Parts: sequence; C-alpha cells; structure tokens
Amino acid sequence: MKNWLRKNPQVRTIRVAASDLNGQARGKRIPSRYADKAVEDGTRFPMSVLNLDIWGEDIDNSPLVFDSGDKDGVLKPTERGFMPMPWLDAPTALLPIWMFHEDGRPYEGDPRHALRAVLERYTARGLTPVCAVELEFFLIDDSGRKLQVPPSPRSGKRRVAGEILSLRALDQFDTFFTDLYDACEEMDIPADTAISEAGLGQFEINLMHCDDALRAADDAWLFKMLVKGMARKHGFAASFMAKPYEDYSGSGLHVHFSVLDDEGNNVFDDGGPEGTDMLRHAVAGCLSAMPGSALIFAPHANSFDRMVPGSHAPTGISWAYENRTSAIRIPSGSPAARRIEHRVAGGDVNPYLMLAAVLGAAINGIEDAVEPPKPITGNAYAAELPQIPGDWKTAIDSFEASPEIARIFAPEMIRNLVLTKRQELHYMQELSPSEQVTIYLDTV
Repeated sequence: MKNWLRKNPQVRTIRVAASDLNGQARGKRIPSRYADKAVEDGTRFPMSVLNLDIWGEDIDNSPLVFDSGDKDGVLKPTERGFMPMPWLDAPTALLPIWMFHEDGRPYEGDPRHALRAVLERYTARGLTPVCAVELEFFLIDDSGRKLQVPPSPRSGKRRVAGEILSLRALDQFDTFFTDLYDACEEMDIPADTAISEAGLGQFEINLMHCDDALRAADDAWLFKMLVKGMARKHGFAASFMAKPYEDYSGSGLHVHFSVLDDEGNNVFDDGGPEGTDMLRHAVAGCLSAMPGSALIFAPHANSFDRMVPGSHAPTGISWAYENRTSAIRIPSGSPAARRIEHRVAGGDVNPYLMLAAVLGAAINGIEDAVEPPKPITGNAYAAELPQIPGDWKTAIDSFEASPEIARIFAPEMIRNLVLTKRQELHYMQELSPSEQVTIYLDTV
C-alpha cells in the first residue's frame, strides 16, 4: 500500500472511508505525509458513525451513542489498498477501511463484515460464490426546481422519452462515459457493457463476474461513488435512487451468482437447462428469506415507489427460467455458466448488505436442502403469488422478526438497521414525495 503512494507523488491528500448502513462513505481527509500511519495503525472514529441515518445524524436511543460513551472503533485498510479519486480536481487517493474492536474482533455493525461472515459459511463447505452486478442509474439535471434529463453535450437537446438500448442516447453522453470508463480502469473497477435503459436519462452498466464476493461488493460501492462524482464533474447529477420519475421505471441493482466447489466446478451445472438440486436449494433459500430481506432490497421510502406491478421490478415471490417478471430468474445459455439472477434490489441499496442477504439466503437453502415451489411461467404480475412487502414499515417489521434474517445477520446488525430505518421512517413521513426525492438524489 505504501508503495502505491510513493509511485504517485502527485497525491497531496488521501481519504480513508468505510461504508455505513446506508452505503454512505464515512471517513476522514488526511495529508499524504501521514498516510503511513493510517496504513500501519489504522484510524479511529466512533462506532456510531457506521450507524447514522440518511441525513448523517445519530440514531435516537442507540446504545452506540451515549450508553456506551460513543466509544471508538479501529478502522483498518481493506485488501483493496489505495486508489485514485478521478472525479476530484486535485490528485487524491482513497483508502477503503473497515471497522474492528480494540481487541481486533470484527465489528458486527460494519456492512462489509456482515458479508464476510456469510462468505465464511461458504468457505466452511468448500464453496465459493461467483458474483456479477448490474447497476442502473439516472443522469439528472437538478439545477432547477424540477428534475429533468441533462441536455446532450453534443446537441444541446434533452431526451423526451426512455430509449431502450439506444446507441444515440449513449452517444449523446459519450464524453461522460469515456471519462467514466477511463476512471474505472484507474480504480480497477471491472466495468463491462453499458446500455440505455427505459427511464428518462437512465443507463445500466454491468460489472464483470468475480470469484471474490467482497471485492464484487467493493466494486459496486466504489462504482456508485465514482459515477456520482464523475457526473458532478461533467455538470450534472447521477443518482441510483430507486424512482426519481413517477411515470418511468425505477433503477434496479441485479446480481447474478453461481457457486464453485473446491475443484472449480459450478455446482449449479447439471449439463442441461434446469440446473442441479443445489441450484434449486439456493433458489428455495432466496424465496424463503425474501419477505425478511425486503428492507435490504428496498431500504428507503422512495424504494417502494419502484416496486409496483408492471414496472420491471418484481412484486411477487417467485422463480422462473428465462423470465424477467419473476423475482428469481434462471438465465438460459451454456450449462457451464448456469446461475441465479436475483432481481429484487433497487439501485439505492448498500451493496455489502445486498450481497450478504442474497448469498446468505442461498446458503440457508443449500444447508437445509429444501425444494422451492414449481417455477412459474408467463407474467408474474398476473399470477396469484405471495407478495414481497410493499411498504417500508412492513419491511422493517419483517426484517426484525425473520428467522431467515437471524441466520444471515448478527443481532447487532439487525438491531442497528431496525433503529436506523424506524428513525428515518418517522421523519420521512413529514416530507412530501418531492422532498424525499431531494434527500435521496445525492445520498443513495
């Protein structure tokens, strides 16, 4: 890590940052001359900082604040090390960190540690998840009172409709996307295909599959930070909020995953289109945990505006082969690449918690060797299916009470997230939908 800074003497300052429960980067700015201390000794800030609400405020009655004396955690660098922050004008480096107790134990309220704990369950069985994430986002002109699509830097015109898979829509913002891909190369984020999506100014970029789920979550977290920062550098906003426009589809964050055994074989591949027993067990685990995990997949007030029938976001708890109306889709293609696509999460999620919930639910099902219901065919919106919680309060209550969630997340994580979301629910009820959009535009 130290060598990176010595090879980049132009860097004047560094940022050390960890993810809070909402996926916000919390940390410090440090002159580069003191970077060695941050690497060797770590840095310190209150444990409560990873448990702030969406406004960045302490949680009322949280045991992490006054009851504990607001004590510090020790934050150490992750395996990622230093990387550039290309959206800033001055040469700056980012050092991702995660939180530990004073005695070296992982802090269970840290989202990255929540995913690490799930992955240890796979390792204990000689298994390794392979993940790929698809992220949808909007480019937005928020300079006026009404949100709208930024004018094209090429033509000066604004899009007036969603243009699905339109090359013209991509080319209108070619300078932005070129700079974004160059920045991904600098930060070693494996950005692959970009497409124009169905919403106004909406795009999707896929990240390449990775056999290190912690790194896949890092990539998604860093990518969201990068896209928002790079958009501001180009004079507009980018947002991963679930539903900025009432009349257009919202943004999802879909994850594809398979599982390898200790010899590198895909345990979902049976040589045919249906997949193995283990694939079905993983599907069953995901379906069983879906009511309790809804708060992870739809963590904000605005999230539930996306999850309505006919909006390209699943509302029923179901699975299917090659069917994008279902919550769980088994894509077609080569049996060697047989995988599960989990389609519930919105773009506004915390990637660490989302992958922990998805992979944790799947390993629940694999451990229990349970069978799912029959896969559906046709339009899932028209079928009589058990429903994903459709409002924030129900999602919070379901998360707190879910036995499946209790197997995935530590009690401290469950408590902290419930306290956070109940506080946000209380204050968001006082705001209009447009005021909520203003809050979420830059934060998620």
